[in-house]
Amino acid sequence: MKRGRPPLRQQMTQSLLDILSSNQTPLTISSLATQASKVLGRTLSWNTVQKYLQELVEANRVQAIALPHSKEEGKKGLTVYTLKR
Repeated sequence: MKRGRPPLRQQMTQSLLDILSSNQTPLTISSLATQASKVLGRTLSWNTVQKYLQELVEANRVQAIALPHSKEEGKKGLTVYTLKR
């Protein structure tokens, strides 16, 4: 039996997957960070959420969708994330 608190990686991946499964629309990193901060009860930085989201994308559990830039042609805009179906 393991003792102590669970690792942050385990808490973050589970909370991110729960947040993405509860929302029907794709979410940005900043919106995921604010919702995960409320769920975990601690302040999370944008970089921390991006790091764990990138791990989930590489594990084929989350899909990253790059949107086109709204004002400049040929550039990438926001990247939103949703569960892989």
